[in-house]
Amino acid sequence: MEKKSNNVLVGMSVFGAIFFIFGFATTFIIQLSAPVMAVFNLTEFQAQLLTSSFFIAYPIMSIPTGILINRIGYKWTVSMGLILMAIGSLVFIPAAKIPSYPLFLMATFILATGVVFLQVSANPYVTAIGPESGASSRLNLTQALNSIATMVAPWLIAVVIFRGLELPAQPTEAQELAYGLEVATRIPFPFIVMALIVAFVAVVLFMIKLPVIAVDKKDTAPASVYRYPHVLMGAFGIFCYVGAEVGNAGLMVNYLRGGTLGLSAEMASTYAAIYWGGAMVGRFFGSIMFSDIAEKSKKFMLAGLVLILAFVSGAFVTEWNWQIGGIFTGVALVNFIIMQFGFGKPARTLAIFALMAGILGLVTTFTTGHVALWTVVSIGLFNSIMFPNIFSLAVKDLKGGELGSASGIINALIIGGAIIPPLMGSIADNYGYTYAYIVPALCYLYIFFFAVKGSKIRPASMS
Repeated sequence: MEKKSNNVLVGMSVFGAIFFIFGFATTFIIQLSAPVMAVFNLTEFQAQLLTSSFFIAYPIMSIPTGILINRIGYKWTVSMGLILMAIGSLVFIPAAKIPSYPLFLMATFILATGVVFLQVSANPYVTAIGPESGASSRLNLTQALNSIATMVAPWLIAVVIFRGLELPAQPTEAQELAYGLEVATRIPFPFIVMALIVAFVAVVLFMIKLPVIAVDKKDTAPASVYRYPHVLMGAFGIFCYVGAEVGNAGLMVNYLRGGTLGLSAEMASTYAAIYWGGAMVGRFFGSIMFSDIAEKSKKFMLAGLVLILAFVSGAFVTEWNWQIGGIFTGVALVNFIIMQFGFGKPARTLAIFALMAGILGLVTTFTTGHVALWTVVSIGLFNSIMFPNIFSLAVKDLKGGELGSASGIINALIIGGAIIPPLMGSIADNYGYTYAYIVPALCYLYIFFFAVKGSKIRPASMS
């Protein structure tokens, strides 16, 4: 029993690091659309194609990756993913030096392919490594670690790329060109660091022994899971969730730079960091509330520590602005209180959070100023538990090879991140940024349906 417990600990430690890595890479690319827009003087729609080139890798590579897991195992699939991430990171260096937008798109796709290998491997691994009753809690914990990285990424963009750069409200063509070229010179450094870290993790992975998760090699065809309605509806739920989360974040910097607030790119990027920080805080809450901890007092004590984390992290990314840290903590407390109405049940909590996120999206659309700022930022808190809960509900009752194949299908629908942001960008270009936020609100309504009804539908043989 002790050996099994140690195996779970080793596996969770390694995959916690993996979640951190691909969380950072994903969010960095999403938030990179604003710097790239400045470098190449793009429209919002064109800038969001960078996000599309990242998420288009999911439908192309996810199902083959699920099959690959069944053939070569989790460890080798993860290793290949890390190597591809390192290669993709290095391609960003000439892309920024030239600079070349097509090369940016190519580098993004290579990096994304590595991330797909990691993500398709990681989610079912974490689900299967321990008892099924704790699957949602383990996924929320690893997603929380993922979200620490997603908060760091936009903050790093603010500090490394935008710090000290100012563009006048009505810049001349020469000023725009100089601004864009300066942004381009600052882009390679984060990718050099990313390549070195990913390469180091790959070496460590080769040196350690991971617990083995058995797969059923007789059931390697993804077609076997298409008969499960809850898998397919869950996959579309992932499409909506990822598209909404990424679309909100991808447009946020330029949305906050315009409008009635007129924030600098650096300050707008810090609010994007708070948006992603909300997902981090909410996932820590989710990991606590969906855990096997029986004592409520212990759960509330841990939640109190998470609120302290919210206070410190909100202040940190805004250069120790404790007032903003306090507002973020207050919103996080409301999020935790609302989570209690889910009674620790993944489907019920998902329904409540999807409804809240949809309402916040609509309020963002029809308000302005600081109200709109905090409603769009607060959506991050309600995004928090969506991916792990949608995923765990979608793969519930699956075993062996079906699990890997279902993960491939579900992750393929992450293409929502390639479709919804450009759609929002087109709406922003033609009608204004605020109206673009109607799209994610509609996505959250579908997730509400999946939580209430879709996740419970099974074929007769499983009823």
